[in-house]
Formats: sequence, structure tokens, C-alpha cells
Amino acid sequence: MGGVSVAPVEIERTAPAEEGHAVAEPDVPWVTIVHNDPVNLMSYVTYVFQTYFGYSKDKAHKLMLDVHHKGRAVVSSGTREEMERDVQAMHGYGLWATLSQDRG
Repeated sequence: MGGVSVAPVEIERTAPAEEGHAVAEPDVPWVTIVHNDPVNLMSYVTYVFQTYFGYSKDKAHKLMLDVHHKGRAVVSSGTREEMERDVQAMHGYGLWATLSQDRG
């Protein structure tokens, strides 16, 4: 039997500051993105969003439909550490998830 493949974490890097010049980094939140896959049932994805994030059935269903129809959905936002935790949790449920900085 094959294992679950896990997508790499998406991280955008910014150019380093010139020596002696500090660059103020805006407080940009990070997001967890769940991607569509050909394996998981829509009802299971809805269940995961309700169980892990505590979303209402309606909100979980809407996010699942975004994943299904748009190919991806932002399911949470916060600090990088929080989003790394959420991505790992989604992987634990067998979902394809990545994190990225939310650039608007």
C-alpha cells in the first residue's frame, strides 16, 4: 500500500537587508492552505475542519466547497508557529496542506 504524499511547505523569502540598514518587516500573518486532492471525501474534509478547528458545520462545508471547486482554501491564519502546527495537524488527518505568508 502506498503512503500519503506530503506537499512541501511554501515559504516566501524576502531579500536580506543591506548591511547597516534595518528593514521594518510588516506584521504579516501566516495562513494554512488546504489543497484539493483526489483521495479524501468531501464529507471527511468537512468533518476534519469541524473537529480540528471547531468550525460550525456551515463554515466547514463552505471551506470544503472552496477546496473542491477552487482547488484550495485558507482555513486558518496566525503566527508562523501556529500555522506550522495546523499544517502538521492537517497532514495527520491525511489532507494536503501548506503554509504561506498572507500577502493580501
